[in-house]
Amino acid sequence: MQISSRFTIALHIFACAQYFKDKEKITSDLLSGSISSNPVIIRNILSQLRKAGLLTVARGTGGIEITRDLSKISFYDVYRAVQAVKEEGLFHFHEAPNPLCPVGNNIHRLLDDKLAKIQEAMENKMKEYTLLDMKNGMEEFC
Repeated sequence: MQISSRFTIALHIFACAQYFKDKEKITSDLLSGSISSNPVIIRNILSQLRKAGLLTVARGTGGIEITRDLSKISFYDVYRAVQAVKEEGLFHFHEAPNPLCPVGNNIHRLLDDKLAKIQEAMENKMKEYTLLDMKNGMEEFC
């Protein structure tokens, strides 16, 4: 089980947008240097964040701006924007458990509702944290 790195990369992008906003133009090259990731990956994530309405991206000369107050963008908003988890959920079952085995035949009935509740609890916790929390933390550490 692992959430895609797109989520933490997206949070890193927002941290850079706050930290560098009055210091430098925020470009995919600047972001890729901070994140140590390929600029193409950064541009793809920027596109997802733009489509979700969380930021604007100026093409050509570069630059990004956050579209909402930081207290109005939760970690969950970012998580959903970058599709950090596939539609089928956070937990992925091994393919085709054996229907002739009592365990294999019932594994989904045993676990699906429990795993859905675990995912829901995690997502609800993500809703408690905002980009403002991250900005406040950066002011302490940076």
